[in-house]
Amino acid sequence: MTRTERKKEKPPFEPGLIPAPGELLDWRDNQHFDRWQDRSCALCGRPTPMRSHSGEPVHKACAEDWITANPVEARLGRFASDAKPKPNGQGDDHA
Repeated sequence: MTRTERKKEKPPFEPGLIPAPGELLDWRDNQHFDRWQDRSCALCGRPTPMRSHSGEPVHKACAEDWITANPVEARLGRFASDAKPKPNGQGDDHA
């Protein structure tokens, strides 16, 4: 077995909620950052190491501005916040 065969695959990158126009994206997952290569932002054209959930190169601020300028299109999910981790059940009394 080679080293790459033993390496665990990451689960698919799931987007969370689309922020309301004017609100900030929550991009904390390291998959939003390409530490090896800057690419041209899909919206402004300047270099960026940032990536959307689909891998599209885009500055977080550019994506937030795009959501504000295109609220109807934004509902299709081009840019979204990270999915929130599921609660571990502590302090949750309802079923």
